[in-house]
Amino acid sequence: MTVTDILLCALGAVAIGAALRVVTTRHLVRAGLWLVVALAAIAGCYLVLTAELVAWVQVLIYVGAVVVLLLFATMLTRAPIGPSDELDRARIPAALIGLGSGGGLAAILFIGYRWTRVELSAPGTAAKLGAEIFSGWVLPFEVLSVLLLAALVGAIVVSRKGAER
Repeated sequence: MTVTDILLCALGAVAIGAALRVVTTRHLVRAGLWLVVALAAIAGCYLVLTAELVAWVQVLIYVGAVVVLLLFATMLTRAPIGPSDELDRARIPAALIGLGSGGGLAAILFIGYRWTRVELSAPGTAAKLGAEIFSGWVLPFEVLSVLLLAALVGAIVVSRKGAER
């Protein structure tokens, strides 16, 4: 095993552990903070794989924006911050369904791509990735930004005191 393999395994273990804490905690704010840890570990995996641009996009968009939006919406809607009985669901059926679907997907991917070899013609650059994102994917990017803005405005409207509905 190389140092890269060890780092990937360690960051993967951190990401899986934090993801498990996201879905098992009864505190909504703590779940958001564990989500930050999981997404940061995934960004670390991207850094180990020398995909620096994707790692920084992961940090800026997911860790920086989505989690802040989640916590901001939680505070604006006056959701329960402490332990909540509504978040206490039957864990064993959910774990069995999650393990079954995850194991099934892993088996399908392993069987489907076992003997596939990928030959890279030229290394990717940030310029190539940026050109691809901002030429072919501009419309979905803008639609997502409008959707996030609408969600934020909706959270503000719902949380107003004394608003007539």
